[in-house]
Amino acid sequence: MTTTTVAVGDKAFFGHPKALGYLAFTEAWERFSYYGMQSLLVLYMTKTLLLTPHVENIAGFVVFEQLIQAVYRPGASTQAVASAIFGLYTSLVYLTPILGGILADRLLGKTRTIVLGGLLMAAGHFLMAFDVSFLLALLCLVLGTGCFKGNIAGQVGSLYADKDLRRADAFQIFYLGINAGVIAAPLIAGTLGERVGWHYGFGVAGVGMLIALVIYLAGRRHLPPDPPLRRGETAAKPKLTSQEKRTVLLLILLLPVLTASVLCNQQIFNAYLVWADRSVDLNFMGEKVPTTWLITLDAVVSVSFLAGMVVFWRVWATRFKEPDEIGKLTIGAFISVTGVLSLAAGALIAEATGGQVNIWWCVLFHILNSIAFANMLPVSLALYARAAPTAITGTIIGIYYLHLFAGNQTVGILGTFLERMPASQFWLMHAAIAGGAAVVFLVVGRFFANWLSHENTGGQPAAQPA
Repeated sequence: MTTTTVAVGDKAFFGHPKALGYLAFTEAWERFSYYGMQSLLVLYMTKTLLLTPHVENIAGFVVFEQLIQAVYRPGASTQAVASAIFGLYTSLVYLTPILGGILADRLLGKTRTIVLGGLLMAAGHFLMAFDVSFLLALLCLVLGTGCFKGNIAGQVGSLYADKDLRRADAFQIFYLGINAGVIAAPLIAGTLGERVGWHYGFGVAGVGMLIALVIYLAGRRHLPPDPPLRRGETAAKPKLTSQEKRTVLLLILLLPVLTASVLCNQQIFNAYLVWADRSVDLNFMGEKVPTTWLITLDAVVSVSFLAGMVVFWRVWATRFKEPDEIGKLTIGAFISVTGVLSLAAGALIAEATGGQVNIWWCVLFHILNSIAFANMLPVSLALYARAAPTAITGTIIGIYYLHLFAGNQTVGILGTFLERMPASQFWLMHAAIAGGAAVVFLVVGRFFANWLSHENTGGQPAAQPA
């Protein structure tokens, strides 16, 4: 069975290969497990794990904390230490897919690597049930995500022939699976963790990962064979024109700007949850709702505005000129500033009155941040995929993801300041950083946009998100 025969002869899943359904549902459950755990991680550390007597039971934590203190310098604050651990963990998740890709291409193949990744992630979730194995659990999750994340997205692309236009729709369906998992995770794993017990939340995340593996293995017979392993291959070094070198240089220089622009969004799973748990009025009908439900709110709003912005720009283009990628990044970055300013405003009012922050400030933040997200992350990936020279497109996409590695590292560092300054100043600090990124995007669009134009980069089609 070849890739072409799968693409042409199988339209069992809404006009797509049957394998796409299996992969989409696999990814939905994998993301359920991943975000179920991540929505609980910081709250679990600050409320239980890093407090006496639990922290003394963590194997290797004394040495690990010395490393955290040397790199992040969070001090003695439990929240700051938790933020540093969160930053380290979530940033490494964006580095290990490189290792997962090498493992799949040269040693195990995609299928075995994905299964290995799923088993490691399931083990990581279940190991979270014990204080002693906390660091081992995080290691399993980091390595497992690296094996799983990029390779399953690659299998989605392998279902279609090169000129099959259904590929774009396939990734949209795949992305819906991702968001379904993100929406459900806080409602189930988050609620169990906060209301019943932390380990119940982590346990259901582990069960979700096992369900993902069962679905994947059940659908494996519908997937095309893994490509031959590339052991010992050496590729010829690509030769770039001066114009391509200039484009690559600009794309690399934009990485720190992208890092700064996503900090407000990436902070949602870290300091934002801790701050909201302590300072936001989450009472509904006389009962406090789980803090992790804010993640579900964000996911629902994000999905809505991702679809809404596609429609908006299509309608806009019928009467006006549609902005290029840099233009949309600039718009998104400035909107991101307004989103985090709403958190600063709510915190400032609460500080002045001595009360709690009204939940509607958080709702406004999620709306504005989601509009910003829709004009930034997918757009920036499309920009790098289109503008990258053909000979090194894969390398440039790998480099692109480094901004999320750096962003999560920075989020961990910034989160250590939550208890060192008033919350209003904490969020204003994020607004200032995002504002600086917006200004740089504005300057790049004004003076360097032609370096990244379709004419100067060959107008290559954008890759789909992994």
